[in-house]
Amino acid sequence: MLSAVATAALGADKKYDPGASDTEIKLGQTIPHSGAGSLYGVIGRTQAAYFQMLNEKGGINGRKINFQSLDDAYSAPKAVEATRRLVEQDEVLALFGSLGTAPQSAVQKYLNTKKVPQLLLNTGASRWNNPKEFKWTTPGLPIYSTEGRIIARYLTQAKPDAKVAILYQNDEFGKDFMNSFKEILAEAGGKAKVVAEASYDLTDPTIDSQLINLSKSGADTFFNISTGKATSQSIRKVAELGWKPLHLLVSTSSGRSILNAAGADNAKGIVAMSYTKEVGSEKWKDDADVIAFQELRKKYLPNVDPDNTIAFQGYSQAVTMAEILRRCGDELTRENVLKHATNLDGYRAPVFLPGITYGFTPTDYTTIKALYVGTFNGNDWDLSDKPVSQ
Repeated sequence: MLSAVATAALGADKKYDPGASDTEIKLGQTIPHSGAGSLYGVIGRTQAAYFQMLNEKGGINGRKINFQSLDDAYSAPKAVEATRRLVEQDEVLALFGSLGTAPQSAVQKYLNTKKVPQLLLNTGASRWNNPKEFKWTTPGLPIYSTEGRIIARYLTQAKPDAKVAILYQNDEFGKDFMNSFKEILAEAGGKAKVVAEASYDLTDPTIDSQLINLSKSGADTFFNISTGKATSQSIRKVAELGWKPLHLLVSTSSGRSILNAAGADNAKGIVAMSYTKEVGSEKWKDDADVIAFQELRKKYLPNVDPDNTIAFQGYSQAVTMAEILRRCGDELTRENVLKHATNLDGYRAPVFLPGITYGFTPTDYTTIKALYVGTFNGNDWDLSDKPVSQ
């Protein structure tokens, strides 16, 4: 039994900022539970389920996680309103796993001014790798420009004379990918070239006209920089048109739920960079991390499909956030949370393929520095022997 002096000494070692106490840690996020991006709401639901499970087992270092996932409908004004509520009314210790380049850009300066961690964002925009100016913000997905360069390097080797048509989401997400991709094609001497481009907005009901025009461009390669519903529509439309280009897809949109919505047969032959295990694949059914996710899903999220890769990504981020908090011990200050979140170099999250780890250091917020090349065979992804870097 500890003496009164020893107990007092232990108590003195504890350090708390708003959102932390002897019994509780408050976390928050904003995510589209409704609207155009509602497909991604499952991330927040999965993370809530994970923290519920942790709480039932005693929490983290004896503290329960009070997690709030607020709906921002993929709208910047709503994200601002919800973020201010989380910081000023609910007084969360940190935000993590929030989604979307535009919504999170709208709150980045506010959170950095307030010195509130904005961690593991579900966006890979280049702006998140800026520790000098915005040290409180870290990405959770591969940096889009890193991936764009890797895709372009793959193309210059696989099809050096490619004529490329690009469909891109008309925002920072689409432009980050496209600009870095073009940069590498230019560096390679210009044999592979972009012959057509078309953009779409998230609010567009269909992208049929864009795909029809791109298919008539004479392109033999299609770089598809789209998300969610637009990705499924574009994969279906390419098949309907009988267009047979080399189809390059961004990793954020290569999940099973998106491909299933497009029709797995239509997606056959697509090439995408990959860093995550396919949760619905036979290949990973005996993997310890996949088994743990499926157990959580069956108990807390029975309406989520077992092959929902977006949910698995959300689970993986929650496990990573829990690890950050575990490493903080009893020093639950925002500065210490940031310190451990930016020293994840070498940490392998549950969703990562073998050989992939986080690359975060305090001076470089590059999430992941290498990716596998995957080709979809109609049922699963055939991966390159080893990851490739930019």
